[in-house]
Amino acid sequence: MSAHFSRRGFLAGALGSAAAVGGVGVLAGCDPAGPAASRPAVVPFRGAHQAGIATPAQDRLAFAAFDVPGTSRTELVDLLRRWTLAAERMTRGEPVGAVDGSEHYVPADTGEATGLAAANLTLTIGFGPGLFDSRFGLAGRRPAALRELPRFAGDELDPRISGGDLCIQACADDPQVAFHAIRNLNRIGFGVTAMRWFQLGFGRTSSTTPSQQTPRNLMGFKDGTRNVNGEVPADLDAHVWVGPNSDQAWLTGGSYLVSRKIRMGIESWDRDRIGDQEAVFGRTKVEGAPLTGQHERDEPDLAARADGTPVIPADAHIRLAAPESNGGVKILRRGYSFTDGVDPVTGQLDAGLFFICFQSDPATGFIPVQRNLATDALNEYIKHTSSAIFACPPGPADGQFWGQQLFS
Repeated sequence: MSAHFSRRGFLAGALGSAAAVGGVGVLAGCDPAGPAASRPAVVPFRGAHQAGIATPAQDRLAFAAFDVPGTSRTELVDLLRRWTLAAERMTRGEPVGAVDGSEHYVPADTGEATGLAAANLTLTIGFGPGLFDSRFGLAGRRPAALRELPRFAGDELDPRISGGDLCIQACADDPQVAFHAIRNLNRIGFGVTAMRWFQLGFGRTSSTTPSQQTPRNLMGFKDGTRNVNGEVPADLDAHVWVGPNSDQAWLTGGSYLVSRKIRMGIESWDRDRIGDQEAVFGRTKVEGAPLTGQHERDEPDLAARADGTPVIPADAHIRLAAPESNGGVKILRRGYSFTDGVDPVTGQLDAGLFFICFQSDPATGFIPVQRNLATDALNEYIKHTSSAIFACPPGPADGQFWGQQLFS
């Protein structure tokens, strides 16, 4: 994750720091799997697993991380109860409360989603490592796998947009619906939580099911084709859901969320030859096929050689991220593109990938894969500016609030 963005020396200088607050996803998006109207309008909120993980990925993202400055366990539990009620209502396309009344009435809902459909809204909560200190009596219930991520080669992390005690991921096919959900939960949390950072995303960059076409990232490539298939329970059980052998029973059926904000040197990338671009990814740009195949979902032949040289280069992204290169490890990707406008120092676009993945154990999932990417040719065009990890509890059953198992 080199600080410079020039593979062929086209662009000099380093990019400036990322903004403390995530930017607005203003670009129009479309769903390659078909129009949103062809899908169910409402995703069930309750179930064995939280929605928004294996759920078919929606078009838009609003992601927020929160700090909990206080020390009252009672206040925290009460907030989770109120958040759960509000979240369930919003995923049904309902306001969190009345939006009108007398002239002296303060509306319970901010109102910008009034009249809009639920748009497949899902809301997913996660608990960060900091929540398990001595403040709330949870220190003995912190899973061993829930620890701050190590520093990876080339990280240029901004602490203002990293970490957090809690996170909420809102995904929907309407950007206003997703934003409305985070805005209202933030409002309900006033006095108990403080928003630490916020990111909007557009144009999902991964598919969680084969029925969705793999979308393209801002570099114009398809990526993550061989990750976990959300329609195969065995894949999810093996790689995504925390199993009954976890050191903390309350997390069984949950998952671990890792987020990484990855800024792309788009101007440099756009000046490079297509042959170099394809060598970086190990895929063709138009079809998305591995360099050893014809179609996107063809299995890459990592052993193939031509004139004594690997057809898929040794430092190609597809090779280093492949399960075969990582002991069979797979993750479930759920990332989105972002744009935060123009860097005021360099005049370049501040844009890239807001990477999200879910796995049953980050120590055997994201961490070894990311370490293996230390020699990735893609690193010359990107840098990682934020990082966070959260434990996502199982889905709430009828009558339960978000994360009730943790506090029982």
